[in-house]
Amino acid sequence: MQLTPKVREILSWYESDNPGTKANLARILMEGKLGGTGKMVILPVDQGFEHGPARSFAPNPAGYNPHYMFELAIEAGLNAYAAPLGMIEAGAATFAGAIPTILKMNSSNSLSTTKDQGVTASVSDALRLGCSAIGFTIYPSSEYQFEMIEELRELAEEAKAAGLAVVVWSYPRGPMLDKTGETALDICAYAAHMAALVGAHIIKVKPPTSAISLEAAKGTYTKHPVAVDDAAARIAHVVQACFGGRRLVVFSGGEAKGTEDILKEVRAINAGGGNGSIMGRNAFQRPKAEALALLESIIGVYRG
Repeated sequence: MQLTPKVREILSWYESDNPGTKANLARILMEGKLGGTGKMVILPVDQGFEHGPARSFAPNPAGYNPHYMFELAIEAGLNAYAAPLGMIEAGAATFAGAIPTILKMNSSNSLSTTKDQGVTASVSDALRLGCSAIGFTIYPSSEYQFEMIEELRELAEEAKAAGLAVVVWSYPRGPMLDKTGETALDICAYAAHMAALVGAHIIKVKPPTSAISLEAAKGTYTKHPVAVDDAAARIAHVVQACFGGRRLVVFSGGEAKGTEDILKEVRAINAGGGNGSIMGRNAFQRPKAEALALLESIIGVYRG
């Protein structure tokens, strides 16, 4: 495939990576209806682990079948499909080569009382299944954050050596943060920056709110203000935290909400220079025709 100038520019930001890793990044960036633009829409389906099967798939029972998720991502023209080991194994042969896959390497569940995740797959699994990248969640502020970061360091080193890209979900949560703090502007930017520092190629965070949570940061934001009431300016600040925009950053869709609210958020991400959306429940919990229409609208925003 002929890489676009934009994709070549993005690959130049990753100065330490080998040709295999850059090829897998290029594969994700060149795939689907946004291929070559530097923008991405990814379908993540790890919610069965996180929330349980009924909470995840009962609104659209077709989603219980892993093949449905592959088909949805492919028919929508998305850049990649991310899921835990079993979900990808269940469609690996049928959909081999049809769409780049991201193997989610750790997961939590609703039966746990700790802010931690268990490692559920290996780099060798990702290679065996033909994945383009591994995915890993860290919880900045958790009492287990350092163990999670150390697990990520080991897996990322192995993945990069094998020519795979690394996607990091960076979700602040823990005893010092309330619900407002988890999505506060300063905390989201901090979490994104941490993901960049631990070597992520693609960073996933939640869209930030206007709150400033960390007491030590409030003086800095007063002296060097961000237009916190402007959603696009908040996105731009998170992108700035990702090495001045030299790392790809995508934003989660979060809990189910209406189409116009989703598109409003996507417009802010696009206007703020974000690289795209990683859209799970808001897509696959809808009937397929509605999901495809929503994803087409989201892609349309990123196409400009």
